[in-house]
Amino acid sequence: MNARSRRPAVLFAAIILSASLASLSAQAPVRPPDTQLEYTKAHYAKYEYRIAMRDGVNLFTSVYVPKDQSRTYPILLERTPYSIAPYGVDSYRSVVGPSELCEKEGFIVAYQDVRGRCMSEGDFVDIPFHKETFSGPTDTDESTDTYDTVEWLIKNIPGNNGKVGMWGISYPGFYAGFGLIDAHPALKAISPQAPMADEAGGDDAYHNGALFLSANFGFYSMFVPRTGGPALPKMDGGWTRESPDRYDFFLKMGPLANARKYLKSPSPYWDDLVAHASYDEFWRERALIYRMKNIKPAALVVGGWFDAEDLGGTPKLYQALLKDRPDGPIALVMGPWTHGGWAGRASDRVGNVGFGSPTGEYYRENIELPFFLYYLKGVGQGPKSPKDGTTPRAWIFETGTNTWNGFASWPPKEAKEKILYLAPGGKLTFDPAPAEGPDYDEYLSDPAKPVPVIGRIGDGMPSDYMTEDQRFAAQRPDVLVYVSEPLAHDLTVAGPVTPSLKVSTSGTDSDFDVKLIDVYPDDNPGAGAGRGQGAGRSAVIMAGYQQLVRGEPFRGKYRNSFSKPEAFKPNAPEKLEFIMPDVCHTFRPGHRIMVQIQSSWFPLTDRNPQKFVEIPKAVEADFQRAFERVYRGGKDGSRIKVLVIG
Repeated sequence: MNARSRRPAVLFAAIILSASLASLSAQAPVRPPDTQLEYTKAHYAKYEYRIAMRDGVNLFTSVYVPKDQSRTYPILLERTPYSIAPYGVDSYRSVVGPSELCEKEGFIVAYQDVRGRCMSEGDFVDIPFHKETFSGPTDTDESTDTYDTVEWLIKNIPGNNGKVGMWGISYPGFYAGFGLIDAHPALKAISPQAPMADEAGGDDAYHNGALFLSANFGFYSMFVPRTGGPALPKMDGGWTRESPDRYDFFLKMGPLANARKYLKSPSPYWDDLVAHASYDEFWRERALIYRMKNIKPAALVVGGWFDAEDLGGTPKLYQALLKDRPDGPIALVMGPWTHGGWAGRASDRVGNVGFGSPTGEYYRENIELPFFLYYLKGVGQGPKSPKDGTTPRAWIFETGTNTWNGFASWPPKEAKEKILYLAPGGKLTFDPAPAEGPDYDEYLSDPAKPVPVIGRIGDGMPSDYMTEDQRFAAQRPDVLVYVSEPLAHDLTVAGPVTPSLKVSTSGTDSDFDVKLIDVYPDDNPGAGAGRGQGAGRSAVIMAGYQQLVRGEPFRGKYRNSFSKPEAFKPNAPEKLEFIMPDVCHTFRPGHRIMVQIQSSWFPLTDRNPQKFVEIPKAVEADFQRAFERVYRGGKDGSRIKVLVIG
């Protein structure tokens, strides 16, 4: 799905095609690759097996076993649809396990091609779902495949201690989530990382009814069904790239119905995606958050604040696990990372925004490794806060101040709701709006000239867009801008952000995209990382920088139900309220808080015709300009709810 989770479109397509990367969760080594590869070969022996599932289907599995057999080892398992390459007992990965630290500590590490992918037999189901009931003893799903794999490993791999852990990033993180369901008794610790926990509920596919166009199209152009039986991974599919500028490409593509013409291979997965534009049973039965029942293993759910693909599902999965097991060993980690950015990288910045330390290294050393050591080897006490030695329920990196915090709950129980009111003159204030009113601000939204996701030529969903400077958008007439006075002291927002808008449109449908932004002082020192350093481009000056903190689209026709869209009555005010993904960000003294509202975010999301139609079936004539109004003032005026601590 995108990194999926299934993708980052271009990155994940490359991962799928590259045998050297093997899977989405393949780790970029910290040491030089040749040195690390030699270390792995010297300390591990590799074996390959075809493990039979209960229905007779064989799943291809590679197992790396420590050569030192003077002690026993727990098993770490990753299951992936992206290939467990390199294949052959003499061909090794550079790093085995979640990190170099785990490799040095010593684990038996198993990788498996899931059913129907690469060298495994059977039929693949994109976004598989858990079966509530089974038709017989040979009926299967991904939870039974996990169970059968664990059963085989502990009975057949010499030198194991009878304990198994799982991990995976993105799509492999989704399969790790399946491992939590009806878990094998030997499965003691599972870490779903950036999992697609709710594919059409804020993960890869749809965000509040808006399709994440660029990422999904790029992913499904490469992630296509195989023909025949098991085979080594090869380049499949692709799409006709008529422009390096994704904004230009997708605009020229026209309505979503035209997308099929640009895919070089059949893609039933793409067809399923656009056939289910509303949140129907197809999506609900595939959402892990509704399947977390009778959970037994310890769980460490990991995600990134700047994960362009699977940010929303990570906290959702954590909450679903807590609901089933409130007092169990369930923990959340949220760091300042893009999709999978905590794995094998220093992760000291995203785009132009730096974090002052190698946050990925901190996570791997202080959280991930202690988690697996404690639950699989009985070593140590698990991850502990360096501040007070407690065991946090949530490990949270606070951007703005760039500090790690441990919380007993997430969102923090001490967080209090505050309301940001949209005020006249483009002002944003914590003071209640005047009782008189209401009034409104208006803009013309034109689907032929949608607001771009970035202010430069580039990808439709670059991995760092979530820290992008928003000054380019603030200058557009089709973007409303509200900004506070400079802050006198730190203001820490911790938890979900909830826009509560009163809007109208001259059309019968429209998107309303909301962005929460940190505006740096005009005299802010320093410069950002810059872009394309190899091309000699200069760094971005951070004075006046408008850093995107959180942004989220909302398709207006789903204001009352994501399953039952409703047309707007032209120019009739209506309320829409939605929950944006969580943040933990401190706006520093001298900084200002900004809110931007617009009706397109292209090609991050598909264009809304602004006419009430089935968008995947819309034709060019359906796309029309519309006047959008955002009402402020009075008791029902538009506002943004945030949770504040400190």
